[in-house]
Amino acid sequence: MARRALRSERAASAGGTNWLYDAMQEDIAERLDFMRFDPQTALLIGAETGQLAHLVEAQGTRVRTFPELDEEQPLPVEGVELLISLARLDTVNDLPGALIHSRNALSPGGLMIAQIVGAGSLLTLRQIMLAADGDLPAARIHPQIDDRAATALLQRAGFSKQVVDTHKLTVRYSSLDRLVSDLREQALTSVLRSPAPQIGKAALARAKARFEEMRKDDGKVTETFNILTLTAWR
Repeated sequence: MARRALRSERAASAGGTNWLYDAMQEDIAERLDFMRFDPQTALLIGAETGQLAHLVEAQGTRVRTFPELDEEQPLPVEGVELLISLARLDTVNDLPGALIHSRNALSPGGLMIAQIVGAGSLLTLRQIMLAADGDLPAARIHPQIDDRAATALLQRAGFSKQVVDTHKLTVRYSSLDRLVSDLREQALTSVLRSPAPQIGKAALARAKARFEEMRKDDGKVTETFNILTLTAWR
């Protein structure tokens, strides 16, 4: 958790783009509006939830915000009617435990909405890193789950109702450096518990060569983010 918090602080201080978190917040806001859900209390998890916090507070809801989630410890609150988690459950090492803690923080009938970067994301980066590592592939991207696995985990955690859906975001990049910088600016890099091996000059050259091979007619390369939305009730 400390490493993620440090990355979030660095990303915020860098003043870079947060387009992914902005898109997540807008999507969750639309869902809440559609559901006509009017909670008295809410807990928002994620350092990037500022816009959503202001929106929920404007409806008269008492809001608490935690920048990070420690899956090894129960949340220090209970009885909240709404819990929102923004891109935190996808990088924990004990997802079942984190979901149980999230459920326990809710009041009976309380609602959790969590968005994560799910399976099928960052396929371009995966191909580039495989080319860079050559015959010695290394773990560089956190394991990702799909909608079926997410539904099963919600059931296992004891939620009474579960709905998991996916929507896709695509981004075009003109260079590998821009792709990596974009991920770093949003605290999406170095999420593994054990740091990945350093990329040497030869590996970097292979990575850039693979990026060049993937360019389309407009000179850019497409990266994909599959956003899973976990909606569940206690």
